[in-house]
Amino acid sequence: MSDRRSSSQTLPSRRRILNHFKERDPRMVGVIRKVGPLLLQRNRNYFVVLCRSIVSQQISTTAADTIFSRFQKLFDGRAPTPERVAGLKDGPLRFAGLSRQKTAYLKDLSRHFLDGAIRPRQLNYLDNEEIIGRLTQVHGIGRWTAEMFLIFSLNRLDVLPVDDLGLRVAVQNIYGMKTRPDVKRLRTIGRQWSPLETVGTWYAWRSLNADTVNY
Repeated sequence: MSDRRSSSQTLPSRRRILNHFKERDPRMVGVIRKVGPLLLQRNRNYFVVLCRSIVSQQISTTAADTIFSRFQKLFDGRAPTPERVAGLKDGPLRFAGLSRQKTAYLKDLSRHFLDGAIRPRQLNYLDNEEIIGRLTQVHGIGRWTAEMFLIFSLNRLDVLPVDDLGLRVAVQNIYGMKTRPDVKRLRTIGRQWSPLETVGTWYAWRSLNADTVNY
């Protein structure tokens, strides 16, 4: 069922973040103070974001950047849209460096936008699991990709990507664990962070990498 979310998500202030974690999980306070302000930027180019996520699968960041740049050039300076991707023959996509499988994934993503299975304007008003359910109907999009979409495209504040390796490593370091936490342990920690699981996740990522986290 939809929880009738607002069409915009307001990021919490630094004071609210610090007060929340002081009360719920003081271990994170030192990380938050060291990292600084929450710099979570929303990307509203939903279709392009999902195209890039497909292009980037199982290849290096450098290779993904190169192939995605070639992909974008196929549209003569215009933004990729479901109509434009659906209208492309497979040949140019393959020549840009996309595998046969990823080409099929991009076409399937386009179909989901064109037939209304994914409606960009509706996404803001659906709950997280509804969005994950719709996105994972697309071939090539799994739960992790859908969770990244929730965080970086919709700025949902209550997302805990328990299968994310970076989060597991960061939590292990922050809490001084001997081994990486399993899903059950991460969910226990997530309950302490609630309803700001995304905020905790973003700061955990930044504890490993000083660069601003984007997607």
